Amino acid sequence: MPGTTVISIDEKNAIRTAKKTIQNGGIIVIPTDTLYGIACDPRNSHALQKIYLAKERPAVKAIPLLIGGMEQLRKVVRLIDPRVLRIAHAFWPGALTLVLEKQSDLPKELTPYSSVAVRMPDHPFTIALLQKIGPLAVTSANISGQANPRNLEGVMEQLNGRVDLILDGGVIQGGNGSTIVQCLEGDIRLLRGGPIPFDQVLSIWEG
Repeated sequence: MPGTTVISIDEKNAIRTAKKTIQNGGIIVIPTDTLYGIACDPRNSHALQKIYLAKERPAVKAIPLLIGGMEQLRKVVRLIDPRVLRIAHAFWPGALTLVLEKQSDLPKELTPYSSVAVRMPDHPFTIALLQKIGPLAVTSANISGQANPRNLEGVMEQLNGRVDLILDGGVIQGGNGSTIVQCLEGDIRLLRGGPIPFDQVLSIWEG
């Protein structure tokens, strides 16, 4: 891959450039409220494979999805439990990832499992980008096993030449991954602790 293009999220054409890169099967780095993420079209198997190569990531690890609005949730998951909707409305946009039953047309390169992880990030630029493009496959913008970068320099150090475009959003204040909660077959389970306490999620679930 040739050298990586870098543009600021404040540039007028930032979203247009990102959208074109994604539509052309490229992979990009975007800021979120928790971490920088490496992103692509979730239904483009070749682009998903490029993410695994860029990150040197084991293929058994699924890639999460980011969405830009509740209407996009139904495009990627099936049979949404009303309790899941209550949780989503309570904590999205925010640092909560929900693992839900996936739509059957999502490729195995995104997730080899029957479920998919979904989140709506609390970042104005990224929400605007997702609303223009639709859901994106997004995982942390690091080489597997290395630190999660919180600024452009950190992203460049690991991924320069491995991705097509980096959208510079300055320093990410969060710096930590989201809380991950699985909601499958009528049951709820904490998979990874994070900024949102599980007991708060559980209280919404139990209504």
